Amino acid sequence: MTDVSRTVEAVWRIESPRLVAGLARTLRDVGLAEEVAQEAFVAALEQWPAQGVPDNPGAWLTTVARRRAVDLVRRERTRDEKYARLAAGLAAPGSGTTPVAHPGDGAAALVGSVPAPDAIVDDPVGDDLLALVLVACHPVLPRESRVALTLRLVGGLTTDEVARAFLVPSATVGQRISRAKRTLAEANVPVEVPHADELAERVPAVLEVVYLVFTEGYAATSGEEWVRRELAEDAMRLGRVLAGLLPGEPEVHGLVALMALQASRFRARTGPDGEAVLLQDQDRSRWDRLLVRHGLAALDRALALGTRTGRALGPYSLQAAIAACHARAASWEDTDWEAIAALYDALATVAPSPVVELNRAVAVGFADGPEAALAVLDGVADDPRLARHHLYGAVRGDLLVRLGRHREAADVLERAAALAPTPRERRLLRERAAAASDPGDDLPGPRPAARR
Repeated sequence: MTDVSRTVEAVWRIESPRLVAGLARTLRDVGLAEEVAQEAFVAALEQWPAQGVPDNPGAWLTTVARRRAVDLVRRERTRDEKYARLAAGLAAPGSGTTPVAHPGDGAAALVGSVPAPDAIVDDPVGDDLLALVLVACHPVLPRESRVALTLRLVGGLTTDEVARAFLVPSATVGQRISRAKRTLAEANVPVEVPHADELAERVPAVLEVVYLVFTEGYAATSGEEWVRRELAEDAMRLGRVLAGLLPGEPEVHGLVALMALQASRFRARTGPDGEAVLLQDQDRSRWDRLLVRHGLAALDRALALGTRTGRALGPYSLQAAIAACHARAASWEDTDWEAIAALYDALATVAPSPVVELNRAVAVGFADGPEAALAVLDGVADDPRLARHHLYGAVRGDLLVRLGRHREAADVLERAAALAPTPRERRLLRERAAAASDPGDDLPGPRPAARR
C-alpha cells in the first residue's frame, strides 16, 4: 500500500461518518448516502496519487461527494418529472387508459420526496452525526442491526472490525448491515433528531452504540495504533449531546462519566514508541485530571438522579463507578480491589456477559487471589462467544503465571497472541509468553489484561 493510499484510508476513517451523516440528511437515504460518500473515496484513490494530497483532504472529499449528490438528485428529479408527465397524460380524459404505477412510484409523490439540489448546502442544520446515530438505532431495526450499522456508518469501522466487536463472523455482520440499510430505505425513516419522548425509548440502544464506538477508539481492534482517539472523541461528544437532550436520564450521565474517566488515561496508555502501557504500569501523573473531574461530576449526577427516581445503578453507571475507583487511587497499590470486585458482582447481575466475567476475574484475582479468579474464568470457559477472543487467554495466562504454572501459562498466552486483532497486542502477548516459558527471566508482574 502506498503512502497516498494510507493517507486516503486515514482521512476516510476520520471524515466518512460526518460525510455520510450530512449526505443522509439531504438525500434521505442512508444506504444511498454511503454509496455517494464511497464514490468520493474512490475518486480520491484515483486522483490523489497523481495530483497529490490536497491541503484540506476532508474538504476535498466533502466537495466531491456533494457534487455527486447534486448530480444524482438532478437525475432523479428529471426522471420523476418525466414519469409525472407520463402519468398525467395516461390519466387524461378520453385517454381510455388507467394510470400505471411505476417502480419509482410515480409521479408527484416522488418529486416531492427528492430534495432540490440547492438543499445540499455547506452548513448542516442540527447535529447530523447525532441524527445518523439515531436513525441507525431506529426501532424498525433489530438490536444487533442497530449497533452494527452505527459502528459501520458513524464509527467508520470495517465489517471485520464490527464483527470483532460483536464476537460473531464477518459474514453475519455484513448481512445485518445490508438488511438494515434496506429496511431504513423501505420504511422511509427520516434523518433527524426526534422529540424527547421518542428519544427516551431509544436511549438503551443508542448508549450501547455510543459506548461501542468509544471502545473501538479506546482500544482499537485493527491496525498498528493502540488507540483511535478520533473515534473516542466522537463518542464522547455524542454522549454530551445526549446528556443535554436527556438531562434527567441517569444512564446517559453514567456513560458520559465512564467515557471521560477512561479517556483521562489516553496520554499514559502508550509509550514513546507507541507501545501499549497497561494500567498497572501507567504514570498516573499523565492522566488528564480535568477529564477525571468531569467524569466524577457526571457520575455524581447519575447517582443523584438514580437516588431521586428510585432506580438502581445501570451498567454504565456501575462501570463508571469502577473507573472512578481507579481514578481516585493515587497508585496501583492503593487500588480498592474489594470495592471493584463488588461493583463487578453487581454489573454481572445487571448486564451479564462473558467480557464482564473476564474483567470480574481480574478484580477477584487482586481482591481474593488467582485461584478464586480462575474459578470465575472456568464459569465462562465454554462460552462460544469467547472462542475468538484473545482477552480470555490473556487473563488466564497472567493468573497461571501468578500461580507458578509457567509452562501452561506460556501455552495459553501464545494461543491468545494468535487471536489478538492488532500487531501490537500480538507482540505484547508473545513477549509475556516468552517470559512465562523461562521462569529464570524477569517475569512481568500481574497484569490487568482485560482492562487497559
